[in-house]
Amino acid sequence: MNLVIFGPPGAGKGTQSKFIVKKYNLHQISTGELLRNEIINRSQLGLDISTEINAGKLVSDKIVSDLIEKFITNKIYKDRLIFDGYPRNKHQAENLNFLLKKSNQKIDLVLKLSVSLDVIKKRITGRSVCSICGKIYNEFFNPAPINSNCCSARYLQKRSDDTLEIAITRYQTYETNIKPVTDFYKESNLLKVVNGETSISEITNEISDLIEGNRGWL
Repeated sequence: MNLVIFGPPGAGKGTQSKFIVKKYNLHQISTGELLRNEIINRSQLGLDISTEINAGKLVSDKIVSDLIEKFITNKIYKDRLIFDGYPRNKHQAENLNFLLKKSNQKIDLVLKLSVSLDVIKKRITGRSVCSICGKIYNEFFNPAPINSNCCSARYLQKRSDDTLEIAITRYQTYETNIKPVTDFYKESNLLKVVNGETSISEITNEISDLIEGNRGWL
């Protein structure tokens, strides 16, 4: 099975992607991670990526496509891929279909985690990390224990970009950019919307039902 998972920043798609990878033995493709690895390895593609980034440009669709194709054509990953947050526009979606088709593959399921802006604002602005153990808390949904030597308030840290303004901007940008992509997959009857405002376990169970209900991959 090859699937795509979408969701705004703070929707929890990273958490759900890890679950899917572990339970169904899939291989996760995160374009951000792929880009960083190429830069670290100083490959020719990595040098091209660095050149574009240093020039203040967005990494081109062509470079991203080349990275994706390396995985699609690898027999180890055939029909075992989960695309995390990719494709980001309709052109990338069409190109992904083209690349998969060349390897006799296709997208079997597209999951969209639906979360309102109000919930996203609380998830992001309420998020903090214990500097001692690394555990993540949220003052609205999962507050840190009051009586704790490790995760007390003085050890909790917030990310510099976890601000209300940035949360709103990222959400609005995501919603604007993702609509043509979700419309594209909706036309192919591949899109399934998952309620991303329930508990992690409830979201996980809903995703499992959708995956296991897609009998074409079994």
